[in-house]
Amino acid sequence: MEFSFNFDVQVEVDEEVHNEENATKYVDNPDKNIQELPQQMTKETKEHIFPKNCEHLLENVVPETLSVGTLPPLHYLNESVFEQTASEHADHENILSQTISSHSDLISGVYEGGLRIWECTFDLLVYFEREKETFCGKQVLDLGCGAGLLGILALKKGAKQVHFQDYNSTVIEDVTIPNVLLNCEEDDEEVICDSCPTQERMNRCIFFSGDWCSFLPFILSSKPAYQYDVILTSETIYNPSYYNALHDIFQHLLTPQGVVYLATKVHYFGVGGGIHLFENCVKEKGIFNFRSLTVVDEGLQRHVVALTFKTKV
Repeated sequence: MEFSFNFDVQVEVDEEVHNEENATKYVDNPDKNIQELPQQMTKETKEHIFPKNCEHLLENVVPETLSVGTLPPLHYLNESVFEQTASEHADHENILSQTISSHSDLISGVYEGGLRIWECTFDLLVYFEREKETFCGKQVLDLGCGAGLLGILALKKGAKQVHFQDYNSTVIEDVTIPNVLLNCEEDDEEVICDSCPTQERMNRCIFFSGDWCSFLPFILSSKPAYQYDVILTSETIYNPSYYNALHDIFQHLLTPQGVVYLATKVHYFGVGGGIHLFENCVKEKGIFNFRSLTVVDEGLQRHVVALTFKTKV
């Protein structure tokens, strides 16, 4: 199976991971001290409207292409070039300047890692390629989307609508939306396109920023309220403090026959989250079936799992 991609690897630590609401660095040496993240104020959810004149979004960008077997190619902004030109971007959250000055990819309560493409995202893409997963006609949520590769794949595979959600508005406006636009400009046999494929695909996308606690009521208050056939999320269970908010989103926004695909590491040192603790949380609540799909034993063990509603007798 072909699996090739281009992205920058940080050398300061062995590996890094992120969460939609809060994030911390993971290091292979568990003896290194990482303080637990503090609680933070709610970051209100807002919808980001795709601009009618979007040509400027792709000015001076350097795109990379990810190829995974038979999946359609996924295009995304080069991370290094984006960071080097950060001063050229309007960033009302000031996350770009702060990450550069602090030499950190993760600043709790300020920036939650959305500019990076994290390792487990690729595990989920490999799973979809192997299982020939189709999203045709589905309503899809890419939760904690960052670069948006999972949602973009669903879009290219014929999803009826894809919603992208990330903590930072800067990530949505300067990374996610441009990445979606990059992938809307080419034709795919797997997507039904009209005479204006770029606009047709963009019309099937909605973008949100804010934390999970504000995201759920925001979506439920929409008229009509959205529900999703598929929820995609990667590396979002590092901190047990946010399991309830995540579970609430799954419980209230997933359609009765829907599925959550979650990709994660077995454990996140420093704050104690990981696959087994989250599985225990899910089982205690008794709402979902929890099914293992893939186990990757390279380096720190990684998992792809599926959550579906239990059948009522």
